[in-house]
Amino acid sequence: MAKSREIKLNLPAADDLFSTQEERDEAKREYVADIPLTEISDFPNHPYKVKQDESMLELAASIREKGVVNPALVRPKPEGGFEMVAGHRRKFASELAGKTVMPCIVRNLTDDEATIIMVDSNLQREKVLPSEKAFAYKMKLDAMKRQQGFRSDLTSATLLQRSEKKSSRQLLAEEVGESHEQIRKYIRLTELITPILDMVDEGKIAMRPAVELSYLPKEQQQVLFDTMELEDCTPSHAQAIKMRKFAEAGKLNEDVILSIMTEEKPNQVEQFKISKKRIDKYFSPGTTPKQMEDTIIKALELYRRRERGRER
Repeated sequence: MAKSREIKLNLPAADDLFSTQEERDEAKREYVADIPLTEISDFPNHPYKVKQDESMLELAASIREKGVVNPALVRPKPEGGFEMVAGHRRKFASELAGKTVMPCIVRNLTDDEATIIMVDSNLQREKVLPSEKAFAYKMKLDAMKRQQGFRSDLTSATLLQRSEKKSSRQLLAEEVGESHEQIRKYIRLTELITPILDMVDEGKIAMRPAVELSYLPKEQQQVLFDTMELEDCTPSHAQAIKMRKFAEAGKLNEDVILSIMTEEKPNQVEQFKISKKRIDKYFSPGTTPKQMEDTIIKALELYRRRERGRER
């Protein structure tokens, strides 16, 4: 009589039967956890500014009441701790709200994968400054160039890149809804010194002249900034082009910059300037230039009325 033998079959788990290897691998890549804020460092060279403005205070109040609704995205650091990928504003608001931990999705990401996600997650904001776009576009473009057939779940442009052989800059332009040329202009802004780039963010210098100024050496940009401060003026597009041409010819210096910046612009309203040092003694400390101007105008009006009264 034959003996029965027990046969063990290595059957796959139910989850394995109804998921692909790619899905199973992805499931192992991330998890959600409450992480101490002190263990989360900022993304290196994060291009977006995190300010304690009114919207930040509103976010802090919401977190104080309801907590962080949408978990941030972090990646583990080899030396321990975590690096923020998406959620810098939520982290700052959590600190303002007095929180010590925040919910985070922990995902293993390469440097380039993390850069692409970081840039994309912030470009969806309602208002993005020119300087933020400039450095964000540059970081993402550099990451896209380094990647050889980057993952399709990180950017929808992969299939286009493979099928149509488009450049990384063309793909970036399509993804963010900007023209190829506009991407180039924004990235040029990263060559500006910080004070001039701040003026672009504040709307004091337009994009076209700013791009031309980005071709000036940093030392000459600083001389230009000092001249703008002294003369209380900003360059037109034509003036910026002129300075770039002088710089490329090796002939741009402090005197040339001053000459260009003080020349009369087309349709410019003639201005009369008085040195601030000459009138400071007539005003209390902290008086703004606008307040000084208003006071001087009122004084002149009183003087004119008095002189007319004497003529009668």
